[in-house]
Amino acid sequence: MFGNLGKKFADDIATQVQQKIGEHLSNKARETGSTEQATESLGQVTGRRKALFIGINYYGQNGELRGCINDVHNIKQFLSQNYRIDEVLVLTDDQTSNPRKMPTRQNILAAFRWLRNGAKSGDSLIFHYSGHGGSVKDTDGDEEDGMDETLIPVDYKQAGHIVDDEVHDVLVRGLPKGVRLTSIMDCCHSESILDLPYIYTVNGDLQIIETSKNEGIVTLVGAGTRFLLDGNKKKAMTSIKEGMKHLMSSTSGGNSAAREKTIKTRSTEADVIQFSGCRDSQTSADAQIGGEATGAMSYALITSLKKSKNQNYTHLLKEMRTLLNGKYTQIPCMSAGRKLVLDDSFAI
Repeated sequence: MFGNLGKKFADDIATQVQQKIGEHLSNKARETGSTEQATESLGQVTGRRKALFIGINYYGQNGELRGCINDVHNIKQFLSQNYRIDEVLVLTDDQTSNPRKMPTRQNILAAFRWLRNGAKSGDSLIFHYSGHGGSVKDTDGDEEDGMDETLIPVDYKQAGHIVDDEVHDVLVRGLPKGVRLTSIMDCCHSESILDLPYIYTVNGDLQIIETSKNEGIVTLVGAGTRFLLDGNKKKAMTSIKEGMKHLMSSTSGGNSAAREKTIKTRSTEADVIQFSGCRDSQTSADAQIGGEATGAMSYALITSLKKSKNQNYTHLLKEMRTLLNGKYTQIPCMSAGRKLVLDDSFAI
């Protein structure tokens, strides 16, 4: 109706409306006791920094992706240029001449062990994954939605998936106090892929009940605002469907027993922080941005940090959500292994 300038104006106004509605609902959640305040301080990084990057395009397989190896190169380059990294390991499925660098199930688990080996207080570990993620039925009662999330290695047809319980056991469990692990997961169904017990709102609070209802309300309000301003029926219907999906999923409520088990068995002494590309129920986009294939979440992280390297974790999550809002249905999330107050500047 209004052309490109009008559409941008509609997006900007709708995004501002969504942010205000989201802030209002978050404040109401505090008042009604559906969030709690984080309480524990984040330790300082003073030691060595190790990084593991995994990108899988699944060349020649069904579901082949285009941007995952690009994501690894882009994230690795950005972090290396802006932060100190002492040791690096890269697994990608274009390294066919070196079988140990292929992202097979065995190599990924071995890389997890390499990343955490010898870690001590003050050390920083970085893990970035871009590839397929999946979900399977939960068998031990620690998932509120009844589903375990999975990483899908390049040889999954022969070796199987890596279930989130195993990811946590091999990579996270038992990390010493004072170690920082920053995980960046650009894959589908990734919100709880590390099985961390504390999910954060964009205001830095800890979610303790199902928040899909609020996400649904915010999305529906944004859809209505955009439609009123630019008349884009197709885009409005996409947002309305996404909003209704959130509202429908909220009617089932949360599984408090599963949450209590996760807190009891998955809490960490280390400072474990995860950025994930989407909710457990969502998919992450393999996008084409600026003429290059890339994961939408990896792109959003780099773009947000380029605006300011000194923003805190909560603000970074908010920036990423704003950047993807209206373009992709996925909602970036942040979680942690302890009740960490994440108002320090992002650092690795």
